[in-house]
Amino acid sequence: MRKTYPAEVAVIPGNVLFYPSELGDLGETELIYFGQHSCPANVKQNPAINQSIVLSESLAESLKFDPTDIPLHLFIYGKTIHIGPLVGIFSSGFTGLSNKPLGERSQFFSKLLSLSRTTGCIPFVFGENVINWEEETIRGYVFENDDWHIHEFPFPNVIYDRLPNRLTENRDGPKEVKQKFQRDYTIPWFNPGFFNKWDVNERLCADERALPYLPETYPFQSISVIETLLSHYRQVYIKPIHGSLGLGIHQILYDKHENVYYCRYTNEAKENKLQKFSTLESIVKHLFNDRPLENLIVQQGISLIRSEKRPVDFRVHTNKDSNGVWQVTAIAAKVAGAGSVTTHIKGGGVIKTVAELFGDDDEAKEVERKLSEAALILSDSIEKHLDGIIAEIGFDFGLDKKGQVWMFEANSKPGRSIFSHPKLKEFELLTRKLSLDYAIYLTEQTITNAISVQR
Repeated sequence: MRKTYPAEVAVIPGNVLFYPSELGDLGETELIYFGQHSCPANVKQNPAINQSIVLSESLAESLKFDPTDIPLHLFIYGKTIHIGPLVGIFSSGFTGLSNKPLGERSQFFSKLLSLSRTTGCIPFVFGENVINWEEETIRGYVFENDDWHIHEFPFPNVIYDRLPNRLTENRDGPKEVKQKFQRDYTIPWFNPGFFNKWDVNERLCADERALPYLPETYPFQSISVIETLLSHYRQVYIKPIHGSLGLGIHQILYDKHENVYYCRYTNEAKENKLQKFSTLESIVKHLFNDRPLENLIVQQGISLIRSEKRPVDFRVHTNKDSNGVWQVTAIAAKVAGAGSVTTHIKGGGVIKTVAELFGDDDEAKEVERKLSEAALILSDSIEKHLDGIIAEIGFDFGLDKKGQVWMFEANSKPGRSIFSHPKLKEFELLTRKLSLDYAIYLTEQTITNAISVQR
């Protein structure tokens, strides 16, 4: 585990940095960095026993380093010392309210920012309108002593993308901010963008390791696609390419005895519906007539395991850790609500642990093993085949009656509803902590690579 040190500001003349003496002789040092700000300084070993980092007032002022009680990392490479790191968390939807600056999402961000002492970094939340491009500073929110505060920071070492939805992500403002930070400042930006279901499916199909987990999936180009899949599987799902939270999903079933089709879906009033149709054409005309079909996919239906006659699927979270390695951080079972096409809570779904679902310890452990194995293989595959730096994924998996694991969806910004279950709260903390741990790892890798390039 990387070591952290207390940092303080002292009344010392000139630009001076004292570093912990246990680090030995660092040789000639030219620049001290805090985030993207740098300043030359007279660097000395700290003679005190407490092994702390001490900055003179003028050095702290030049670096925009405010006194903090957060123990920080020192990254020493070549002739540079980097204090921090600074982790910028980019989002939108700021309210201007002092107690809820991000509305209902404020609680999530306060919990994330509160891990600064545990992880040894300084995280802050910011939006597009608080960036001073001329001074290269940001007025960001921090959460200290159970309250929100605004501080001015240098541009950060890395940026964690927490934009709330696709609509915001596609606006010109956020896109320009992302491009400028990456292009002009080469700041790593991790977890960019929301996944496109069809794009993910196409790219994973090129990986033999991923193929066994992928249901047969096609773009919705004609009714014949639905007919073909129904003839093989007797049920299909029609999903929006850019959908989330289970919105817009339709299940179509064929009853060969009655020669009729049934469609299960949730309407705009959040009511679960099951309608009977004589033809597929009538389903498309009635339910999809005003929707662009090119934004939909058609997917093989799976005969899922059931609990009390209701379908069950699983949410599995994966995160990159402090060494840049994928870890499974949470697994939960989701039981569908009565008549619901999905297992989402808003549709009446119920969250259970895998142990609660199966009761039998051996069976629960085997299911968790299968789900974990699938999640790690698919996380690695997504990372290799999709663009950008991906560090967290939420998978929706199905388990059929033969025990085969199927991937229904992969989400780059997974919802956190499973953590409302009392026995899953500790895993919610782990997912937050690993996001910041990975930011520290990414900072170190970026500094190391930059020094290597200079040489």
